[in-house]
Amino acid sequence: MSDYSELGKASAKTDPDVALMLRVAKDDTLAYQELLVKYEPRLRRVLRQVVNSESQAEDLVQDVFLRVWRARARYQPAAKFSTWIFHIAHNVASNALRDGRRRKEFQTSGSEDDEMGPVGLEQMAMATTGVMPVRRMDKAERAEMVRMAIEALNERQRMALMLCKFEGLSYQEIAESMGLSVQAVKSLLSRARVNLKTLLEPYLSSGLLPGESGEG
Repeated sequence: MSDYSELGKASAKTDPDVALMLRVAKDDTLAYQELLVKYEPRLRRVLRQVVNSESQAEDLVQDVFLRVWRARARYQPAAKFSTWIFHIAHNVASNALRDGRRRKEFQTSGSEDDEMGPVGLEQMAMATTGVMPVRRMDKAERAEMVRMAIEALNERQRMALMLCKFEGLSYQEIAESMGLSVQAVKSLLSRARVNLKTLLEPYLSSGLLPGESGEG
């Protein structure tokens, strides 16, 4: 890219990260480092929830940034930079999860439907069976319970929820990042919220977790 396109000029004015990426397109390694420092923790947080593995998330973040560097000459600022890089992250995570499922095909596993992930409702609802002592959880325990509930969602629900709740992306931006329609994103988020409520309801109703006015 010898010169900014008109789209590039406009995007760079409204999104400083686009301006950085346009510099990366000209092989500016300092601009690339700025983007890496800014987005590495954000990508790691999202990917950690999607793949349920800290070490794998770190590997995937490296993969994302490698793809960003390799794609620099072809970069077109048609959207916010965050939308573009989270689209790459979504593809990387989807590929990793698909490969992982293929490697485990020979193993016998519990049923997993389209709505829920590896943690079942029965496992999450132990609080109402008397197996778990009925007491109020501390902050760390509540955070762990919420983390488990999020992990129980399927991959697409987790990704949409993380991009919406923790990254603050709009429905349109999430749709572009995940290659979906806006209506599909709204549906995903709606199902994710229903599933989370179902998973956490036994703890809320039993007093193990605080209500809406409490923390967590």
